[in-house]
Amino acid sequence: MTPNQLITYLNAIGVGEMDAIAIKLQTAREACLELEQTELCEALGEALNALRQADMKTYRRRVSSVIARLGHLK
Repeated sequence: MTPNQLITYLNAIGVGEMDAIAIKLQTAREACLELEQTELCEALGEALNALRQADMKTYRRRVSSVIARLGHLK
């Protein structure tokens, strides 16, 4: 996945079952690893943990941060 594709993918994660969102986050984490962006992968891991703890503020903040940082990779 390219950075642009990953941005689109992450922006498309909206509402849904937590399991489905968690799978999408895991897919995005794997894409970050393929791009050799370990810090972004870790941030998505934090977002996943926040999601599992129902901490939506932290979840959204981490995902937004990753999207913004991916924008600089273009």
